[in-house]
Amino acid sequence: MMVDYTKMSMCDLGRAIGSGDIDPRDVAAAFLDAAKAHPFSDRIYARFMETRAMAEAQAAYERAQNGVRRGLLDGVPVSWKDLFDTAGVATEAGSALLKDRIPTRDAEVLRRASNAGLVALGKTHMSELAFSGLGLNPVTATTPCVNDTDAVSGGSSSGAAGSVAFGLAPGAVGSDTGGSVRIPSAWNDLVGLKTTSGRIPLDGVVPLAAGFDTVGPLVKTVEDAAEMFAILDGSPAPDLKGASLEGTRLLVLENVVFDDIRDAPLDAFEAAVEKLRAAGAEIIRAPVEAVTEAMDLSGILFTTEAYAEWRDRIEANPDVMYPRILERFRAGGSFNGADFVAGWKKLARLRDDYLKATAGYDAVILPTAPILPPDAERLMTDADYYVTENLLALRNTRVGNLMGLAALTLPTGIPSCGILFQTPPMSEARLLRLGAAAEKALA
Repeated sequence: MMVDYTKMSMCDLGRAIGSGDIDPRDVAAAFLDAAKAHPFSDRIYARFMETRAMAEAQAAYERAQNGVRRGLLDGVPVSWKDLFDTAGVATEAGSALLKDRIPTRDAEVLRRASNAGLVALGKTHMSELAFSGLGLNPVTATTPCVNDTDAVSGGSSSGAAGSVAFGLAPGAVGSDTGGSVRIPSAWNDLVGLKTTSGRIPLDGVVPLAAGFDTVGPLVKTVEDAAEMFAILDGSPAPDLKGASLEGTRLLVLENVVFDDIRDAPLDAFEAAVEKLRAAGAEIIRAPVEAVTEAMDLSGILFTTEAYAEWRDRIEANPDVMYPRILERFRAGGSFNGADFVAGWKKLARLRDDYLKATAGYDAVILPTAPILPPDAERLMTDADYYVTENLLALRNTRVGNLMGLAALTLPTGIPSCGILFQTPPMSEARLLRLGAAAEKALA
């Protein structure tokens, strides 16, 4: 009987490789063949790494034969967002500014993944320089949403989500500065993990705003997210066995995140909350004022750091950029150094206030996005639509980046609607265990 590898989770593939039921070389070849033949192939993958993938699959096969596998995911393929350096393979971060940029060494996280036996399939498309939550990129390619192929897939890890949602990779690695793992995960019905800022190394990752940049997986299950997190973090995999919501206290964040929310995400969130309650969670609703204050700092902190990072390269060749992304970067030039330093000092105080206000809860929950994936063509032609959708896309997820939290988005069962769980910094193991319990309740 033929096995459809593209329907399997990363962990199920890993278990089947470990038991000898499937050959990692066949798995890698199946995903590469599926990806190349797919009608949206060139809108999801920027480039394939077939030679490397098959060599890594061969090595994984030999380890499996000799009983020396490196872990559960040894031999399992994964795609990489096109801002992770790959030795000898172009890494362009979705921008003509970096066209034909070929690194000489792998990013640290890719090196860790390879050491764990993961098979690198290729590089996926993304928003230009990772500076948009929509996933619209007229410069390279715009990945479609799995639920509406006329819509964007969410960004900036757009191709990463597309590769998993369309069955062209069992898992993907992306980055999240303001929601760039969680939005495409939510809009494509995936599990997405935003890790704590500073926890996973950014060496060899093309930067956007280093004070907020994080690395995380986009996958099918919480178990996959836990195993991927362990590999990227260099730590033992979190224990998910026996996870339960019984007796947990969940705070529904009431301020900011429900402003201007559309009906579908709101209804999906409320239905999900009722399932969590039925599974034993106590639900409390309250505002956290630190969040409202912190949102006002977004422009100062994100855009200033991003423009400082890219100003010289941008201004040397601005005409090759998508004008709307260029405009976002240049907005960072309007703040002075005192504004920026004062902004970070204020944010440190607000982070402390937030943690104090939420200390009595197991997690804070909110809708991952207040909108559904916008129509790609309309974004290109309707300026007002672009502005409103772009502002709303990352509004809710940005809370986690501003507050420096760990965050996990789960599918609600309603297409393109996710529910977001947030816990304190460095609490990924606890968050993933809670996520495993919530996943069962929401199934």
